[in-house]
Amino acid sequence: QVQVAESGGGLVQAGGSLRLSCTGSGLALKDVTMGWFRQYPGKEREGVAAVNGDGSTTYLDSVKGRFTISLDKRKNTVTLQMNNLQPEDTAMYYCVAVQQGSRAQDLPRQAEYGYSGQGMLVTVSS
Repeated sequence: QVQVAESGGGLVQAGGSLRLSCTGSGLALKDVTMGWFRQYPGKEREGVAAVNGDGSTTYLDSVKGRFTISLDKRKNTVTLQMNNLQPEDTAMYYCVAVQQGSRAQDLPRQAEYGYSGQGMLVTVSS
């Protein structure tokens, strides 16, 4: 049985940092694309960051230079390091495992055909 389990999230002031982690069980991370999409109430989902099994990454333009996604195949874990967080980053963040080769922008759509976690709330205060 495939499961995606998230940890991290929380409340931070603007300019601060948070780290999100996601562990996949029942699947090999080298064979899928892992990443996060986020959703703020009343807004559309947007793909934040994605990493493929070969380690290649893609990002939402607004987080480039601030967020870093990384893959640890031995631990079957993906980590999203978020630095210089801003109030507009406030949202529910969902970890997903989707079709190999997907880009960050594809994650909200591909999530319907893959596996998702329960979501974690990230709140950035001004």
